[in-house]
Amino acid sequence: MSLAPTAPLSTALSTESAALAEPSLRGWTLSGGRRRQLRLIGPAFVAAVAFIDPGNVATNVSAGSRYGYLLLWAVLSASAVATLVQYLSAKLAAATGASLAAVCRDNTPTAVRLGLWLLAESVVIMTDLAEFVGGAIALQLLFGVSALSGGLIIGAATMVVMAMRLRGRDAFPAVVVGLLFTITVAFAYLVVRSRFDVGGAASGLLPRFDGGDSALLACGIVGATVMPHAIFMHSSLMSGLGHGVPALHTTSMLRFLRRDVIIAMGLAGLVNSLILLIATGLPSGSGDSLTSVHAAFGQTYGSAFALIFALALLASGLASACAGLYSGQAIMRDFLHRNSSIWLRRLVSAVPALLILWLVNDTTRALVLSQVSLSFGLPFALAPLLIFTARRRLMGSFVNRAVTTCACGIATVVVIALNVFVLTRTLGG
Repeated sequence: MSLAPTAPLSTALSTESAALAEPSLRGWTLSGGRRRQLRLIGPAFVAAVAFIDPGNVATNVSAGSRYGYLLLWAVLSASAVATLVQYLSAKLAAATGASLAAVCRDNTPTAVRLGLWLLAESVVIMTDLAEFVGGAIALQLLFGVSALSGGLIIGAATMVVMAMRLRGRDAFPAVVVGLLFTITVAFAYLVVRSRFDVGGAASGLLPRFDGGDSALLACGIVGATVMPHAIFMHSSLMSGLGHGVPALHTTSMLRFLRRDVIIAMGLAGLVNSLILLIATGLPSGSGDSLTSVHAAFGQTYGSAFALIFALALLASGLASACAGLYSGQAIMRDFLHRNSSIWLRRLVSAVPALLILWLVNDTTRALVLSQVSLSFGLPFALAPLLIFTARRRLMGSFVNRAVTTCACGIATVVVIALNVFVLTRTLGG
C-alpha cells in the first residue's frame, strides 16, 4: 500500500494550469496588482509552517533513525498530496470569497456542520499538543527549563506574536514566514554537515513497509504533513484577498497563487525530507526521543550541530503554535459565525498540552501519536474540500477538472485505507 502517487497529482496540477491558461492580463500584474500579489504570497507560506512543526520533526526523526530511508517515499508522497490539497483550499477561497469552514457552515445541515466543527476543534488541540511539547523540549535542551515551564513560555510567546502590530498591520505573517526560513536554513545546514548515502536515499523512493510499526509511522507522517487544520487555515487566510479583482483578471491571480502554493509546499517537503535524511545517521535506538536525538547529534557531529538542531526545533514550535492559534480562532469564527477571545482560544488548546507535559514521561511518543490522530481526522477535512471544489454552482469557472477531482479522491481513499490498516493492526496486536 502506498499513498497517492506523485504523478497523478502533478498531472492534476498541470491540467488545472492548462484550464486556467487564458491570455495574461498584464494590467493586473503591474501597478496595483503587484501589491495584491505580494499579499497573496503570505497565506501559502504561513500554511507551509504547519507542515514543519515539531510533530514532523518527531515522526521524521523516528522514521529515519529506526528504518533508515525506508519511509522517504511516504514523506515525498504526503508532500505531493499536501500541495494539491492546499491549492484546492486556496482556490476555494479565491472563488467563493469564503473559507472552507464558512462554506461548510452555509452548505451543510446543522448536525453535519456541528460534527465537522467538533472534529476540527479536536484537530487543533492535537496540533497544539505537538507545538507545545516540541517547543518545551527545545527550551529544555537549550536552557534546562522544565517541560511544564517550557510549555508555559511557548504559550506566552505565541500570545505576544499574535498581539503584535507592525506599522498598523498584523506582524503574524511576517514573523511566521521569517521563522519558516530560519527552520529551512537550519536543517539545510544540518544535512550538509551530516552523513547520508545518496544511493540509500534513492532506494527509499520505492513504496513499502517493514511491519506494523513502520505503517504506524507512515500514518504519523501523513497526519504531520497533510495537516487538517492547515486546510482550514489556508482558506481562511485567503478569503477576501480576491475581492475587488476584476473578473477578467482572476485567472492571472490563480496562476500566481498556484505557483506560490507549489513553491511553499515544495519548501516544506524539502525540509521534511532533510529531517529524515539527517536522522539516518543516528546510532541505533537514539531516535526514540528528541532528547536522545539531541544528545546523539552532539556525540556524532559536535555541540554546534546539536545546538542548531535545538534552535530549529524551537523555531518550529513557535511558528506552528502561532499558526495553530490562528487556525483555532478561524475555525470557531467561520463554523459558528462568532468570534472567540484569543485568551480563551489559547487556554482551550493549551491545557491538554500542558497536562501532557506535566504527566507524561515519553513526550516524543506523545508527539508521534498526536500526528497519528491527525491522520484519522484528515478525511473529515479532505472530503468537504473535494465535494465543494467539484461543485460548479460554488466554484463557477474555477470548478475542478475531472482529473483533479480524481486525484484528490484517490488521496482521500488511500488516507482512509492507511488509517484502517493501522487501526486493524493495532487492535489485532
